[in-house]
Amino acid sequence: MKKLSLLVVLIFSITHYALAQRPGNRSNDIENYKVKYLTEKLELSPAEAKIFWPIYKNWQAEQAALRKERGQKMISFKTIDEIEALSDAQVQTLITNELNIKQKALNIDKKYYNQLKSQLPIKTVGKFYRAQETFKKELLNRYRDNRRDSRNNN
Repeated sequence: MKKLSLLVVLIFSITHYALAQRPGNRSNDIENYKVKYLTEKLELSPAEAKIFWPIYKNWQAEQAALRKERGQKMISFKTIDEIEALSDAQVQTLITNELNIKQKALNIDKKYYNQLKSQLPIKTVGKFYRAQETFKKELLNRYRDNRRDSRNNN
């Protein structure tokens, strides 16, 4: 579980850093790339696509709202250099907030997993989950390649 949490934080950090390095609306660029990637990997029929994409878009919207909420609740961790500067109650509140956010994320994932599996073949749902994981790797590779290219050009 710690490895998964660390991976998620790493991916969000890298994504955030990558977005900060490129001009234009980078989050839209990444999302557009992800949609293209999922389209290629899932090979949805037109009927499946009509079911999948609205569910996916709602899922992404809920995740974005949760990331925003997390950012607002975690602001103290971003501004405090030392945990020692916080009271025990403040530290406990920050940790409880983080656990609550993780639970909300899990609840969102379960909600949309249930929607997908009730309306699409389970193998299609499995392809989606696999594609999400391979997309993260692809995004990390692109980020690494971009960093290497920018270092070589300097």
